[in-house]
This record gives sequence, C-alpha cells and structure tokens, in this order.
Amino acid sequence: MCDYSLHHIKSRPAEVGDKLTTRNFNTGTRGFAAPEDSTMAVCILPGTELAFSEEVQCAPAAFGFTSRRTKTVNFKMAIFRQVNKDMPRVHHDALEFPDGTSVLLTDLREGQEATVLQLPAQPKTPTEEAAQKRVTYVG
Repeated sequence: MCDYSLHHIKSRPAEVGDKLTTRNFNTGTRGFAAPEDSTMAVCILPGTELAFSEEVQCAPAAFGFTSRRTKTVNFKMAIFRQVNKDMPRVHHDALEFPDGTSVLLTDLREGQEATVLQLPAQPKTPTEEAAQKRVTYVG
C-alpha cells in the first residue's frame, strides 16, 4: 500500500524503469503518479532506488514560522524508506539521500520526475522481510 492517506486512491506497485511524477492527490498527501494515468498512485517498497531528473525540491511550509522558500536537496539519487512505523495517522513514506538526510515524500514539490532504478532484493531472513514490509494503517 501507499502512505495512509492514499489508501482510497487507485494504485499499483512500482516497476523498474517507471518514470514517475510527484503529484498532490488532494487527500492530504503527495505521492508518485503513474506515467500512464496521473490519477493513479504508484506504491513503492522500502529499499527501492530512485533517480530524479533534477535536484530534489521540497515545497514551502504552509504553516509555522519557517521560511516560505523552496528547500533544495543537493542530490538526485534517493532510496525509498518508511519512517515512524510505530505511529498511526502520520506520513511514513520518505526518501533517504546519500548524506543520510530524509525527507517525507509528501513534502516534495509537485511535478518532479523520478525513475525507478532498482527494486529491493527479495528478503532472505525474517528481519529483512520486516524491514521491507509496508505500514498499512486504515482508520
């Protein structure tokens, strides 16, 4: 499944070579849209490697005391992760960059293009299987 607020959007799993676009699905989150249908969310397994066409940009914060400027992450490569797995009703989908920083997928600017380079290897141990399992909170 995709992040919790995309559970009611039509979706499909990511495939190697997919050229995805970040999109606001009007559900309270952004995610990746399928190239063949911009209303279809593409769900990505933790450990999937992605290459962006440009340096990754985060959307300006809508509320709070932070600057309204766009934040640019100085990388084009990322690994998809899930964070805060023990916390229901928060965003879990994130990108980890080569320097170890993480950014929630929902915080990315809309319209950025990414290519799926590699899916995670099939798990060989229960620990690896647990690391790849997606969180699916419904409620």
